[in-house]
Amino acid sequence: MGWGGNVMSVEEYKDTVLKFYESFDHANLELARELVGANFIAHLPQTPQSLNLDAFLEYGLAFRSAFDNAQHKFDNIIVAEDKIITSGTFSGIHTGELQGLPPTGKQVKFSVMHIDRLENGKIVEHWGIGDALGLMQQIGVIPIPGLMLFSQMIKSLPARLFQKLTSGFGNPKYR
Repeated sequence: MGWGGNVMSVEEYKDTVLKFYESFDHANLELARELVGANFIAHLPQTPQSLNLDAFLEYGLAFRSAFDNAQHKFDNIIVAEDKIITSGTFSGIHTGELQGLPPTGKQVKFSVMHIDRLENGKIVEHWGIGDALGLMQQIGVIPIPGLMLFSQMIKSLPARLFQKLTSGFGNPKYR
């Protein structure tokens, strides 16, 4: 299959993208630079403008340095024309500062999805998104509403049960 004027197999394109994420996991900037094209650009929802390679690597390294044992694990790898779509999880132990937040030592695992466009065997464009809310909940910055709601439900259960039981006594059906 030829994409962007280069003849490479689908597997070779997948391997390029997977090596890129592996280089990120191991903070290997040299390998990351080898896998991307000179005109690389990244689109991230949390940044107001697209990022060139240097800005993207700086941003990624700042994020990556907050986690020990960082690992991407992809459950789905989809090829669509000149794009490789990956979805899965990022996991690690929060041992460093993360955007001004102190380390918590907590193990985190959250969903990620990426689209990488390739030309001539190199990644030239990247779109990425991660479950920031899930990450913030796991490190304790944002409470998990489900647990709070569950706690309130448990606390109010005896009162509601008592009310239900006693309200039935006035009903002729229960006489």
